[in-house]
Amino acid sequence: MDPKFIPYGRQQLEPDDIEAVIDVLRSDWLTTGPQVERFEAMLAETAGTDYAVSVSNGTAALHTAMHAIGIGEGDEIIVPPLTFAATVNAVLYQGGTPVFADVDPQTLLIDPASVESRITARTRAIVAVDYAGQPCDYDTLRQIASHHGLYLISDACHSLGAAWRGKPCGSLADLTVFSFHPVKPITSGEGGAIVTGDEVLARRMRTFRNHGITTDHGQRAKTGSWHYDMVELGFNYRLTDIQCALGISQLAKLPEFIGHRRRIARNYDEAFAPSPRIQPLGVHPEARHGYHLYVVRVPERDRIFGALRQAAIGANVHYIPVHLHPYYRQRFGTGEGLCPIAEAAYAEILSLPIFPGLSVADQNRVIDTLHEAVGKEKP
Repeated sequence: MDPKFIPYGRQQLEPDDIEAVIDVLRSDWLTTGPQVERFEAMLAETAGTDYAVSVSNGTAALHTAMHAIGIGEGDEIIVPPLTFAATVNAVLYQGGTPVFADVDPQTLLIDPASVESRITARTRAIVAVDYAGQPCDYDTLRQIASHHGLYLISDACHSLGAAWRGKPCGSLADLTVFSFHPVKPITSGEGGAIVTGDEVLARRMRTFRNHGITTDHGQRAKTGSWHYDMVELGFNYRLTDIQCALGISQLAKLPEFIGHRRRIARNYDEAFAPSPRIQPLGVHPEARHGYHLYVVRVPERDRIFGALRQAAIGANVHYIPVHLHPYYRQRFGTGEGLCPIAEAAYAEILSLPIFPGLSVADQNRVIDTLHEAVGKEKP
């Protein structure tokens, strides 16, 4: 890779993170051990809820959440189109049917009015995606969910450390899903988790992540028992002590990481304010944005993307609307016109580099290159 290349996101690892992992490698427990419990307790406290269930990645977390609420054939789940495909794929893993609701034109978060219009007698849950790291309008979504007797699930894979009206992401829905991929707010290499205030759901998710078995090896070692019961069909979605040790070390730095991201976002905001051709997404005044992504809308997006890449700046696009992917077109007959606001936004959105270690010099290089690119007209 070009040493001058600036990725859109990357992990921030320091010597104490590495030492935390080495300590586990020297210990007796590499998986189902004490670091898993420590990480889950620390994550639940950070998220402002009672229970955390760690799993192998964010996709596994989404699948586990769908299993926990009993999604099956004939059930409809309302989802936004502007998200990574895994959000919607997890509905299919359980045999459910995704129903796409459009997004707000300013924030690109799921539009509660569109959600309300999609509810049918078969609807079982609403999935709200905290796109780019900004929390959705959970008060309104909760009212809708409660009125119709639905579960509210938060895909907060972008928003660990963010908050809505003073309440942390993790405390705003029935189930909240996090990801710890390297570009996310913290990393455990790969990893994910679901947090909840419901003990029954937490217990069901712990069983599901362990092949449908009620106890794991660490729990049996504590009681001196060999016996275990498989009570349902589950998966091996466990997160290791190695990964949890890294997650514990990273989670302690979350406020610092979010602070860096917010400062970079302010720098971008100020730099782009004079340009009518560069439009950052709107931010609700009562949201504490986590800035997993910094997204702008620009004209001639594909040309500008190419200009940034030519300048060794790793701009990206998040996301192709899920309903426009070939698999969804072919299986469900979705296509253009289903979510017109999301589709129009997709043609213009561009994600700029943002991560805690992004230097001021590199921020300025991104700013100057984007200004130059948008200033050029198509030949």
